[in-house]
Amino acid sequence: MPFLPTKGSARPGSISTVIASFLHFDTCFTIWVLLGSLSVFIAPELKLNAAQQGLMVALPTLSGSLIRLPVGLLSDRYSGKLIGIGLLTFLFLPLLLGWLLPVSFPEVLCIGLMLGVAGSSFAVALPLASRWYPPTQQGLVMGIAAAGNIGTVIANATAPSLARAYGWHAVLGLAMIPLTLVLLAFVLLAKESPTRPEAAPLASYVRALGIADMWWFCLLYSVTFGGFVGLGTFLPQFYHNQFGLPGVEAGYWAAGAAFTGSTLRPLGGYIADRLGGVRVLSILLLLIAGTYALASLLLPIGFTGALFIVGIAFMGMGNGAVFQLVPQRFQSTIGVATGLVGALGGIGGFVLPFLLGSIKQASGSYAAGWIILALFAFVVLAVLRLLAALRASWRSSWAAEAEGTEIYSQASRA
Repeated sequence: MPFLPTKGSARPGSISTVIASFLHFDTCFTIWVLLGSLSVFIAPELKLNAAQQGLMVALPTLSGSLIRLPVGLLSDRYSGKLIGIGLLTFLFLPLLLGWLLPVSFPEVLCIGLMLGVAGSSFAVALPLASRWYPPTQQGLVMGIAAAGNIGTVIANATAPSLARAYGWHAVLGLAMIPLTLVLLAFVLLAKESPTRPEAAPLASYVRALGIADMWWFCLLYSVTFGGFVGLGTFLPQFYHNQFGLPGVEAGYWAAGAAFTGSTLRPLGGYIADRLGGVRVLSILLLLIAGTYALASLLLPIGFTGALFIVGIAFMGMGNGAVFQLVPQRFQSTIGVATGLVGALGGIGGFVLPFLLGSIKQASGSYAAGWIILALFAFVVLAVLRLLAALRASWRSSWAAEAEGTEIYSQASRA
């Protein structure tokens, strides 16, 4: 049964840590995408064009992605709980600046870069929870902890309404209330696993960067997670610019799409636990490519909104499937592995809104941008199938590097 390892297991489980990790990731994700949910209100005040809007909502994703790797390394070598507390504490600074200061476009970009630090929660929350459980439960446990990306739903569903009532500056101030509560909960509930591996020498982390499998996972995650977080920040302005929806209604459509992607992430991990990550990801990548291809038709809002509600569900399930494989492949360096894989996935989330905003500004239409994204998803699918066709050598590399036959047996089922 989930969360109940057999008697004598070296990994006793910790429900409180899973809850704390979920809350940490949820709150950080809400803050991470906050500028995207407020973009419809910020853009007219600062007179931003489509390219500037795309850059504004993309920068937090970029900074969060780049800082994940060092945060993952620190989480591995020191205390994941301590690093998590420091991360939450830092976020009060950009929220205070955005709340109290009148800002120009460059200053909004600086605040966005600081808010992006919230994205590094990925490299803290997931390893903290996963170390309590055996490989057979990794897909489900990490899926539950990472379902905190439902913060995208919270941001898109609540921030526009609050901004309409009180102004977008006030929303940044109000965000400090849940941040304070979650900081206290994390301090009280999060625990380090007694089976947490000893910190490896720094050279071992450097060597991990030279393992080809690490980069294949990064490529996969750039489509699934990159698509999820990129669309989570971009859809409000897309719905506003393309269909003329007001900020609150655009936020509701974006929240509906983010909800399916967030809640179905554990399902993706659960199915991958049973059917294999490669098999599940192959199907999901095809469906994601189809979603982007249909989006390029720029059909009416009813169809497009429903399309992204379904399409982002595929991305969320893909996130769970990718991270069903990662902890099996990289056990002793899971912090740096999740940090690196998450980093490149996050960079995919930076490219998506920046690409679409720039193409809209240059051509007057989003269509070409959606087509490029569809082609990229097809290319990644082809790479994955090539790896599957060479699965004998791929399995051998897993067997040579994995620590223990249990990890290898789980990975080989893919």
